[in-house]
Amino acid sequence: MNPPPINVQPLDTGSTFRAQAYHALKQAISQMDIYDHNDEIRLEERQLSELLGVSRTPIREALTLLEQEGFIRLQPRRGIFVIRKTKAEIVEMIQVWAALESMAGRMVATQATDEDIRTLWDLFRNFEMRNPKEHVNEYSDANIAFHKSIIRLSGSKLIQEMTDNLFIHIRAIRKLTIGQDNRAERSIHDHKEIIKALERRDVDQAEHLIRDHTLGLAAHVEKHCDFLE
Repeated sequence: MNPPPINVQPLDTGSTFRAQAYHALKQAISQMDIYDHNDEIRLEERQLSELLGVSRTPIREALTLLEQEGFIRLQPRRGIFVIRKTKAEIVEMIQVWAALESMAGRMVATQATDEDIRTLWDLFRNFEMRNPKEHVNEYSDANIAFHKSIIRLSGSKLIQEMTDNLFIHIRAIRKLTIGQDNRAERSIHDHKEIIKALERRDVDQAEHLIRDHTLGLAAHVEKHCDFLE
């Protein structure tokens, strides 16, 4: 199976190339499905330079930053590889996400406007008359958008920054597992209960539901995702 392509666009020449290359590559890596095949994902410096339309210098500088953040590893004489985590590492990352998102949920329940909370229902309108299991790719996107929305609506820039560096792995695992073991059906039920708790401004219940929902993903990975080893 071929590795996933890296989807980047040429850079705007009006600002710092290194910063633009860093953000473009980070975004592209975050959108990769890095756990749905066994082969290593290798990036080519020359290809990235051509795709972004800049010299290799800002590419190398951007790659150095991404390595420092744990997105890639640079191996002399071998190349540039997107980092994939072990099952134990993934479970730990999901647990950290659960803590951060449940705190974000408390903040949404106390600070977000009624209108902002109502927008969460819009993510699932397409599944009112359709089984999410039968449209798993579409539902996967809605599922990921829901969790990102909870973080965003919290208004906490620090929580957003902390979860951004977990997102590449959390997104990939959520997308890979959403079609397994009736998770899609359970997921949409959990989401609806979370939204109801937020609408009631039930801070403790919202936090509890969000935490348990995400820890359910950790338990699923622990039980079913031996391929990560």
